[in-house]
Amino acid sequence: VRAEYDEMRQNHQNRQEGRTLLALEAAREKGNHIDFAKSPTPPPAFVGEKVFSEFPLREIANYIDWTFFFSAWELKGRYPDIFKDPKKGKEAKKLFDDGNELLQKLISQRLLDARGILSILPANAVGDDIHVFSRDNAGKATPDFVVHTLRQQMSKDTGAYQALSDFVAPKDSGIVDHMGFFAVTCGNGVDELVKQYEADGDEYNAILVKVLADRLAEAFAELLHLKVRKEFWGYAANENLGLRELLTVKYSGIRPAPGYPACPDHSEKHTLFDFLEIERKIGISLTESGAMWPGASVCGYYFAHPQSNYFALGKIGDDQLTDYANRKGITPDVARKWLAHHL
Repeated sequence: VRAEYDEMRQNHQNRQEGRTLLALEAAREKGNHIDFAKSPTPPPAFVGEKVFSEFPLREIANYIDWTFFFSAWELKGRYPDIFKDPKKGKEAKKLFDDGNELLQKLISQRLLDARGILSILPANAVGDDIHVFSRDNAGKATPDFVVHTLRQQMSKDTGAYQALSDFVAPKDSGIVDHMGFFAVTCGNGVDELVKQYEADGDEYNAILVKVLADRLAEAFAELLHLKVRKEFWGYAANENLGLRELLTVKYSGIRPAPGYPACPDHSEKHTLFDFLEIERKIGISLTESGAMWPGASVCGYYFAHPQSNYFALGKIGDDQLTDYANRKGITPDVARKWLAHHL
């Protein structure tokens, strides 16, 4: 094992040799410069906010990604193919049956409360920032809040050096664009169930209910994004994709989450949560490090432009770190703490 990992480290180092960081300004010049006059973001059918409580678990359950359900139990394999695995198939089928039995109990007895919030608001890019406005404040000089994005700097042979702000029309274009935000949870009620199972000495179902709640939260995020595309924003009203196609991102538009590859700074959640009052409205709170509680929760952004795509930020330089800290109004040392893995 030690020799194998030494080889992996060397192969990784070899791939990195010759790769350099572009200066931030050079990366910005090579950004994804969309002509929004010729290719505008489809206007949303709805602008404002919607809050969901007691959303039907039965509808959410149709969008569960069972592959990751098995991964949580360290059974690797794609659903439903994993059932045919000669070594793991029998165990996977039993786990699946147990999970579905408990899921039906959660649904029929309404043991979990699925809550969510969705907001689609006017927005414009200002450099690598996105200025967001309340529904009646579009185009004003001062935004209601700012989403700070980061730009790719690792050298590459082809392709733009992207930031999420590239997918929103620049303010100086004179076009009022839009951006979406969401948070969902299926974690309300989980703690009570876990304590009940643990009191009964049933550690298996205590773990199972937590895994199912996580899968339901991710399924809720998938379902709400589908409703955004087809109904609330409406830019893909005729979309007709199966679950496998949804889970492999065959749809138009993206929903990146703060803390993940394209926008790795977890502290950006705090601005989102404060503006949308997510804790008061649907009961999700944030720790100082940006972790959500209940744990079975998901939040993120919606971008609807047809050229928007998922990407990984990669490494950034000290020039962008300093620039980012200045834009956020924090010290470089604080920014370094949040972005340590990307420096």
